[in-house]
Amino acid sequence: MALSWWPVAVVGFVCLAAAVALALLPIDRETGPLRPLANTTRLTRLPEYARVARARTLSMIVTVALLLILFTAAMLASARPSGWWSSSRTDAAPQDIMLCVGQPVTDQTTAAFLSHFAAQTRTYGTQRIGLTSPNRRVIPLTRDYSFAAEKLTDLAGADRSTVASFSPAVSYLDYAPSVADQLALCITGFPSFDAPSTHRRSLIYLGPGELRAPDETRASLLDLRQVADMANRAGVQINVLATSPGPLRDIAESTGGQYVSLDAGDAGMVRALDNIEANPPEPTAQAESVAAWYGDSPTIPLTVAVVASALLALALVVLRR
Repeated sequence: MALSWWPVAVVGFVCLAAAVALALLPIDRETGPLRPLANTTRLTRLPEYARVARARTLSMIVTVALLLILFTAAMLASARPSGWWSSSRTDAAPQDIMLCVGQPVTDQTTAAFLSHFAAQTRTYGTQRIGLTSPNRRVIPLTRDYSFAAEKLTDLAGADRSTVASFSPAVSYLDYAPSVADQLALCITGFPSFDAPSTHRRSLIYLGPGELRAPDETRASLLDLRQVADMANRAGVQINVLATSPGPLRDIAESTGGQYVSLDAGDAGMVRALDNIEANPPEPTAQAESVAAWYGDSPTIPLTVAVVASALLALALVVLRR
């Protein structure tokens, strides 16, 4: 456990040590003439007296111990304990998930796809999720799960304004987008996409196997071989949920992903997504062990302080009785 404000704990324990030292110092007391008592030896030998003396000594020891525990717990809580350190190995590596939609947001399959991840996002802990449309980064990779879930839910119930914000119409004179360009756009949504990462990187594409018309003569930017090289260099696993035939099976298999033809409706898509999420990729740049902590963690010292306070109150009540 690390302390963010360790000087607070140091000052507190120095004061405690000074208080104990002062309590142990002999004190000269001015006393008046003592009144002689008869038969004190016989009095102190009585079982009742011995029982009272033992109870007084025991109560004093318990009270001092509880006060020390309470003071120590209060000092540790005041110094802001920053968490219990642990070892996070590759099996606990965080995951980046980029949703890549190449078809209209108003399509029923798209709505089911986005609704599925809106529900899944609320269960995430270390993942980042993003969404890319054919020409826009709709959701950059984020751990703001509330924002991502709300945005995905809104897109799943798309209206006219949502369609415009998801993928506004763009016309080109000498260019026609291809499915390779779409995948490349999605890959660039990963931070430092041109280098390996300690994060698991998953790209899940939903859309037709080919975006260009068969008679299209305008050029595209990239081909699937170049995109496969980009994905392998960055450690991105490409998974494809194809709504129509196309040449995407090879790129999915070459990156360790899965190719699924959506011919079983929404139920088939959900099964495919569950299978994809159950088989995430390995990080391509991983350390043997990464030290990790989980933020401020005052729960333990505060719990000890509350318990010590309760026991101290009970002890004083019993002593009074």
